[in-house]
Amino acid sequence: MKKVAFICTHNSCRSQIAEALGKLLAGDVFESYSAGTELKPRINPDAVRLMKARYGVDMELTQRSKLVAELPPIDVVITMGCGVQCPYLPAERREDWGLADPTGQPDEVFLETISTIERKVLELKDSLKGV
Repeated sequence: MKKVAFICTHNSCRSQIAEALGKLLAGDVFESYSAGTELKPRINPDAVRLMKARYGVDMELTQRSKLVAELPPIDVVITMGCGVQCPYLPAERREDWGLADPTGQPDEVFLETISTIERKVLELKDSLKGV
């Protein structure tokens, strides 16, 4: 099974959402991980609240902010849109999803970001099936 890493500088919001949705929606096709180059003391509380409300997933129970050094060897690297600040990880496939950080924005912006990540996770799942 392929290992997919969702990478963002702080590993507190977009990459955590992607890890949670990857586990929930594509766990039969790939293993999901997230990490960053800096740690935050906790996952973004708005992301936690909205993911719990929409999917019943409590990211604080199963996930934490991690550094890229903690990841196993990765097959697919997905950067969230942190540009030049994104760390480099060797992988057979790389994508940048170009997502703006919703931190500090209203719920509607978070929900749009979550919906975009959901769509992209499902597209990734389809593209990795049978690989």
